[in-house]
Amino acid sequence: MTIVIAPDSFKECLSAKEVAASIASGVQTVFPAAKIIQIPLSDGGEGLLDALAAPLHGKLISVEVKDPIFRAINAKYCISGDGTTAIIEMATASGLELLLENEKNPLITTSFGVGQLILDALQNNCTKIIVGLGGSATNDGGIGMIRALGGKFLNDKNEEIAEGGGTIGELSHIDFSKLNPKIKTCKFIAACDVSNPLTGEKGASFTFGTQKGGTEEDLIKLDSNLKHYATILNTTLGINVDTIKGAGAAGGLGASLFGILGAKMTSGIDLITDYLQLDEKIQHSDLVITGEGKIDNQTLYGKAIMGIAKIAKKHKVPVIAIAGKVDNGIDEIYKKGISSVFSIVNEPMTLEKSIEQADDLIKQCVENIMRTMKNIQLN
Repeated sequence: MTIVIAPDSFKECLSAKEVAASIASGVQTVFPAAKIIQIPLSDGGEGLLDALAAPLHGKLISVEVKDPIFRAINAKYCISGDGTTAIIEMATASGLELLLENEKNPLITTSFGVGQLILDALQNNCTKIIVGLGGSATNDGGIGMIRALGGKFLNDKNEEIAEGGGTIGELSHIDFSKLNPKIKTCKFIAACDVSNPLTGEKGASFTFGTQKGGTEEDLIKLDSNLKHYATILNTTLGINVDTIKGAGAAGGLGASLFGILGAKMTSGIDLITDYLQLDEKIQHSDLVITGEGKIDNQTLYGKAIMGIAKIAKKHKVPVIAIAGKVDNGIDEIYKKGISSVFSIVNEPMTLEKSIEQADDLIKQCVENIMRTMKNIQLN
């Protein structure tokens, strides 16, 4: 029996590589002779560097950048072995995990650090830059990123507006005259972990703003500000970013990547599956086990396990998904190729306890699933 183990990370808990190892351990307890292929994944968010560094023979570069609240930190990105391609995981510079709970505030957090990583890649003569969008602490539409690359965002007094999503409503015009010239000769790819538009009910603010620390009142303001930003971009560049799929990823970072840097918008999981040749590996397998920290209605919007399910469904390979938490209302994912979904939590427990015991919980859950499969085979 050949089993492909291809999970995403369990956010704030285990990396995709660690999750894959835990799943493999659970399988081997019951099926020690099984051929196991471990493929840690990323949907464009956390784990993108780990997923692509090996196939691109890349090296990691460390850069001092500003974090979401403008503190100096070191963040890493990857340059391919041939020196032409940079892989940037925006969360390493502007991610939610960089902040304490009381520091989360989408009105002031900035994507400036992402722009600094891009700038370093340009200075290293990279001609292709892949930016993974996911896990952001920001809702600034990517204005911080463009500012780090030389753009100026000015109010009606010709003064620069402050960092963060809360001041975008003050924006009067954008000055691109000092934008780094190397941008013109660089190909940008935005690897999106979601397909949400920039604004509206399913936009960046209303869908993701709460987890970034926004109140209900904040979300209304943030959404209005991003609508205003989209209008300014359309007036300035003649590009309507508001309804572009993925424009709302990473707090609207997708909008600036597409509208200003000319990025190609692509599903992060599709990008990963191409590089890792997942189609071929799944085609020749008997079972796929995937998973992520939480399975809910957002899972349908470009998350890793749906990319896996799409491939597996094509080849009629069953897919088991595990998660730390499984919400109600996920029936739609069964139509997309997921055979069954299991929560690893086996008793009432706090979030802190489930995170602390995640490794063991994954092993126990998978072992129980495998024992069920074994008994069915024997009967």
